[in-house]
Amino acid sequence: MKIAVYGASGMVGSRIAAEAVRRGHEVTGVTRSGGELPAGVRAVQGSANDVASVKEVVGAADVVAVALGPSRTGGDHQDYLDAVDNLIAAVQGTPTRLLVVGGAGGLSIGGQRVVDGPDFPAEYKQESLTVAQALDALQVTDESVNWTMQHPAYVIAPGERTGTFRLGLDEPVGTNISAEDFAVATLDEFEKPAHNRKRFTLGY
Repeated sequence: MKIAVYGASGMVGSRIAAEAVRRGHEVTGVTRSGGELPAGVRAVQGSANDVASVKEVVGAADVVAVALGPSRTGGDHQDYLDAVDNLIAAVQGTPTRLLVVGGAGGLSIGGQRVVDGPDFPAEYKQESLTVAQALDALQVTDESVNWTMQHPAYVIAPGERTGTFRLGLDEPVGTNISAEDFAVATLDEFEKPAHNRKRFTLGY
């Protein structure tokens, strides 16, 4: 399988890329900087905000993992939303799957989004609201867009690859997940699709 990973030098993207290589897939890692990537990953310098670049990357991939997020340093969050829109447009009407990494804030408990709860950390709120907008954009696409959004548990951090975790749909599962096991779930989804045009989550 040909897999493209946007944000392949980041915490989550690098684990997804490494897990894909581990399973014998052909992996292209796309980064703005063209920086160092996991062994076995073909590096491409590009941006999800560049329409021509996105079309080229998507056209050569069976599946695309988007491990990007809104700016945490004061940048315009519209850049992130535009990138997601570009990727949606590029996969529309093609067999290429699109998996976007979400956040726990977009999940729901009893019908209320986690991000709207009184205890949600203020420093992550705008980021979570922006990612929730990306989910909205995916959900209103037509059937020709084969998308998935994968949400981590509340805490995702580097850790152990155990291969053992629980899956859920709209509500949080557990409180934490390692980035390594998050990547295992991503590749499981690519190899045996179970959440076409849906979102899912995982945790311990």
